[in-house]
Amino acid sequence: MNAGTNRLALHAEAMPLTSNKRGLKSGASWIGSASVEIQEQFLNELSEEELLALPYLFDFWAMPHQLPPEGEWRSWVIMGGRGAGKTRAGAEWVRTQVEGAKPMDEGRCRRVALVGETIEQVREVMIFGDSGILACSPPDRMPEWQATRKRLVWPNGAVATVHTAFDPESLRGPQFDAAWVDELAKWKRGQETWDQLQFALRLGERPQVCVTTTPRNVEVLKKLMKSPSTVSTHAPTEANAANLAGSFLEEVRARYKGTRLGRQELDGVLLAEAEGALWTTAMLEAGRVSKLPAFDRIVVGLDPATTSGSASDECGIVVVGARTQGPVQEWRAVVLADCTVQGATPSVWARAAISAMEHYGADRLVAEVNQGGQMVGEVLRGIDPLVPLKSVHATRGKVARAEPVAALYEQGRVGHMAGLDVLEDQMCRMTAQGYEGGGSPDRVDALVWALHELMILPAAKWRTPGMRRL
Repeated sequence: MNAGTNRLALHAEAMPLTSNKRGLKSGASWIGSASVEIQEQFLNELSEEELLALPYLFDFWAMPHQLPPEGEWRSWVIMGGRGAGKTRAGAEWVRTQVEGAKPMDEGRCRRVALVGETIEQVREVMIFGDSGILACSPPDRMPEWQATRKRLVWPNGAVATVHTAFDPESLRGPQFDAAWVDELAKWKRGQETWDQLQFALRLGERPQVCVTTTPRNVEVLKKLMKSPSTVSTHAPTEANAANLAGSFLEEVRARYKGTRLGRQELDGVLLAEAEGALWTTAMLEAGRVSKLPAFDRIVVGLDPATTSGSASDECGIVVVGARTQGPVQEWRAVVLADCTVQGATPSVWARAAISAMEHYGADRLVAEVNQGGQMVGEVLRGIDPLVPLKSVHATRGKVARAEPVAALYEQGRVGHMAGLDVLEDQMCRMTAQGYEGGGSPDRVDALVWALHELMILPAAKWRTPGMRRL
């Protein structure tokens, strides 16, 4: 197959397309965008041996995120959404490490660790899965699965053994020159297992590990991504749309688009969440709302920016509706929209806030005036002289104002519509010690003012006993 591979590369380089000397890398998409005549020429010039080899030449079929970056690295993290092709990339990388030019020739690596959360997941996904090692291997290089010893053995003598995050100690003793780690971010004993694997990667000139995972905000993954010896590639679920059911993509996008869970599980984004955050991803996802109730009041919270320009703070504009019938404990609120603008002049953010009021039928605009003072009301009334404005002054710090609002979330009394991912990112970086993100949490401030107006202040009045007249 080596001769066939070389000829295929020559064919690909000789094709009269726009790119120069691309070789086999991502050749399928390259050829797929060519004219029918060029496609037929390419296939007709291949021998029978080359046609048989073509399905197993992963460089030809791979998407860019499925190919390892060049240069010196120890860990390659493939981070992507569900179904983005991570497993196939990991299996093919193992093949490139253990296979030689011919079936019996030695490859770069002889001892490989296959590490997953459980033995079943290693076996059913990494080895026997639709995109696993056996499914990707050509007949003359097909490894043998030795169930009793929990290992794969290739015709050239290379061996891959199974290890799990449930038993980190199993990595004591063995030694490897390569490892494939799958779904690191979901392992309960992730850091311990990862540490033991690093001690075991001690064979060969340059031991390497390929990590395929959907991101989660866990310490082991964050530390790995910060390491100078780590490289990464990334892709959302849609990158592999050609190999996924259309109904699957439609369903998950309709359900999770604009949510933190969607950004994590579909876009493959590693979301920041500060330790000890007042809000967590789990808390926000638990309160996700798809159908709106009838609201008693709708309020727009405004945290105005006092400067304009690309480097200025955002002007937080958040719309919240509340249902306040019955006892206080039965009151519920829903965050409807984040209409925040950045770098805007006062007239622009004032128009944006009033436009949000009009669009959602809000009863009141609640604006913090600590920084802008009288100017805030003047600008807003310059746009709409009759705007129902309530000016508020912050007498306590951001955290002190945010904590009672966070308590409403903990009680399950505030829900979120989809499309609030940037606001939610700020919320998950707000801790009892302060905001751990960059800049100012202006979106959170606007949210807090709106919920104070709708839920906190009315509840305080409702609880305050009055004097009964006889």
